[in-house]
Amino acid sequence: MAEQTADMYASLRSNVSSLGQVLGDTMRDHLGEAFLEKVEQIRILAKESRKGDADSRQQMLTLLNSLPDEELVPFAKAFNQFLNLANIAEQFHTISRNCDELVCVPDPVEQLLGRMLNSNANEQDVINCLKTLDIDLVLTAHPTEISRRTLIQKYSAVVDCLTEQENQQLTERERNQSHLRLRQLIAQIWHTNEIRNERPTPVDEARWGLSTIEASLWQAVPDFLRQLNDHVEAKTGQQIPADVCPVRFSSWMGGDRDGNPFVTSVVTEEVLLRNRHAAARLYLKDVVSLVNELSMEDANAELMALVPNSKEPYRDILRHLRHKLRNTIDYLNARLEGHQVDVNHSDLVWELNDLKQPLELLYRSLSESGMRLIANGLLLDMLRRLACFGIHMLRLDIRQDAERHSDVIAELTRYLGMGDYDHWDENEKQAFLLRELTSRRPLIPADWQPSADVLEVIKTCQLVATQPATALGSYVISMASKPSDVLAVLLLLKETGCQHPMRVVPLFETLSDLNTAADCMTQLLNIDWYRGYTKGMQEVMIGYSDSAKDAGVMAAAWAQYHAQEQLVAVCKKADVKLMLFHGRGGSIGRGGGPAHKAILSQPPGSVDGRIRVTEQGEMIRFKFGLPKVAVQSLALYTSAVMEATLLPPPEPKQEWRECMQRIADDSVKAYRGIVREEPDFVAYFRAATPEVELGKLPLGSRPAKRRVDGGIESLRAIPWIFAWSQNRLMLPAWLGSGEALKAANERGEASLLKEMEQQWPFFETRISMLEMVYMKAEPNLARYYESTLVPENLHHLGKKLRASLQLGTEAVLSLTESEELMSHTPWNRESVKLRNPYIDPLNFLQAELLARTRNEEQASKQVELALMLTIAGVAAGMRNTG
Repeated sequence: MAEQTADMYASLRSNVSSLGQVLGDTMRDHLGEAFLEKVEQIRILAKESRKGDADSRQQMLTLLNSLPDEELVPFAKAFNQFLNLANIAEQFHTISRNCDELVCVPDPVEQLLGRMLNSNANEQDVINCLKTLDIDLVLTAHPTEISRRTLIQKYSAVVDCLTEQENQQLTERERNQSHLRLRQLIAQIWHTNEIRNERPTPVDEARWGLSTIEASLWQAVPDFLRQLNDHVEAKTGQQIPADVCPVRFSSWMGGDRDGNPFVTSVVTEEVLLRNRHAAARLYLKDVVSLVNELSMEDANAELMALVPNSKEPYRDILRHLRHKLRNTIDYLNARLEGHQVDVNHSDLVWELNDLKQPLELLYRSLSESGMRLIANGLLLDMLRRLACFGIHMLRLDIRQDAERHSDVIAELTRYLGMGDYDHWDENEKQAFLLRELTSRRPLIPADWQPSADVLEVIKTCQLVATQPATALGSYVISMASKPSDVLAVLLLLKETGCQHPMRVVPLFETLSDLNTAADCMTQLLNIDWYRGYTKGMQEVMIGYSDSAKDAGVMAAAWAQYHAQEQLVAVCKKADVKLMLFHGRGGSIGRGGGPAHKAILSQPPGSVDGRIRVTEQGEMIRFKFGLPKVAVQSLALYTSAVMEATLLPPPEPKQEWRECMQRIADDSVKAYRGIVREEPDFVAYFRAATPEVELGKLPLGSRPAKRRVDGGIESLRAIPWIFAWSQNRLMLPAWLGSGEALKAANERGEASLLKEMEQQWPFFETRISMLEMVYMKAEPNLARYYESTLVPENLHHLGKKLRASLQLGTEAVLSLTESEELMSHTPWNRESVKLRNPYIDPLNFLQAELLARTRNEEQASKQVELALMLTIAGVAAGMRNTG
């Protein structure tokens, strides 16, 4: 088995080694042989240290602590880039020709179709399910991709070189040219500063999201749909219609203003214009290519009626489209430069049908004129892009905190002498809001001059009112807990002139809000006016990050599951379709993990062909950054949602539910016993992790805290998790779980737990996620941070936390009956092992630099930059910033 495993990863190790070698040559050219030797020596010592060699560990620490200031930045940079290149090699391995079948699973859609159609599934049910699938992946920036956009583009070019070098037909000269290009790229990466000089703006974040579409998804979506169509046609003889796309994309970048004062109505308007501009630019490139390709003369009567006597009817229609797209780009450029331009919208591509109708006409004409082969080329790709991206590229969600809306209404009622809305009870609020929602007179006086914060909320609603419905997604209300939170937004949209029924989505985030979500939605759907407004579709968002921070992952996961079950029942009773929006983060502690497993572990009936999921920060790059990887990710989402819809998981047995409830109760007690009740916890957290220093890292546009003066509860979920992943304790992803599993064993429930793990996808996924974080956690490194950074009187807490980690690891191994963690997922084990010799030195150096910056009044620029690089490097190695 060991030999087989070694062979399985031979090409991966070979690529890691050759990329590392080129990076080494680049460093030698820049900083000399002695520097490179020192880096290599530390890497080898880190490897030996990990095997338990105490002498090697001591030698490594001595070398690290004696690095002169001028070598700190290049040293941190060296290991940071080793890790980035290892990530590239691993990502490439999953799409390479040399990929082993255990790593590169067969196409999941093909497997699922085969399984379904060989069982009792009705072929037409499968086709109908595919046609009505609604998978909306919502790109968000708030964990913030730690890599700069310019470096991401260079990393993609490195993958192109690796792909080229797999071609056995290359001549020696071509192989040398490819290797030269690789060396140039790695030199460019080495000489580029990884850390941004300034924090990105929300517009920068939105542009980063658009660059992912342009570089990868624009190609991946039609590639995926062609592949999907081939599978469906092979199995059923039917084709997928050209205007069907099971997966589409939305965005929070530039629309998420919750706790981010930099996202204003002006910023949101600019992002909406940029989204449309990017779409017009990319469609123009497609149309220009089609003008070159569609030189045919034969056409159907419908097309010839539009361009009578034309010798090149397809080109004539396309040239007109090309002209309109150029006008559209000119108009959007003028708007982005701040000019208000009078324009006749009939000269632009302004509605979806301005592009869709002429392209569909060309497709019909080619098909009816015996040229279906040509119709199914670039023209079909363009129609499929249109089905996915529309003419706005990404539907933009708006997100705002519930309190901000009630502040608007309270200020308004006080101004109008109607009393103080904030002091009314829920029934009074609902009665007032419904009265105003059905009133024909305006509520907001023309001469009212509200405070700045209130004015900003109103301006955002006014902007929503001016946008076409297709440019926007949902209006998400953070920290929603009551029906009035939803009705307040609807009233503000009505009062600002919004004509289309925008989806208003409550986000239930804390444990208590999840527990009362069904009650809130029952009350809302019992209001006749509101049920009419929904037009038979209700979207609800489930928050993973804040519920996990509030209660720990085990209790939060069960509360999310239970809330979804109840919401399914509530909507069924009200005869309304439910769309669940999962606010999953990139890391396990924020609800992340493999999407396929996560979808299949949802309660039966909760998916039903529809799902929205956030894709965050660096996970967007790992899942969608390369066209071939993106095709795999789209296939995984599609197959998982189809399977959850047509072959839903079993209803959990009553004894499983009762056991899970006991586990949730025990885990939340253990979690809060540390996080809330341990008096030394906050002091330990601040000392043992780089939480304070993270605030200085120019990551995302959003501040790390909701309130500057608050404790743990005011800290956003992302820095909370990021900080613990830096010192490698990974605490938010497991705290409380071990104690709960141990208590279940002591109650004599071991065989019941095994049954749940083997038969209940929800529980199996929870245990699998725990296994992964226990595998990634490094108690020895966490102990080193403690000895270097934490006052001695707090060490008792570190001891307690590491004991809890050990307890959880043993509980999971006992349950899975394994000798080592992740023994059944060797690829993930290999992935972690591959990185450790590069991450460990960065962790040891980071602890030293933290000690140095905390002891000095003013740390040098070099020390601060080196510290930032170690943070970036550990994040790259752990493959998540939060």
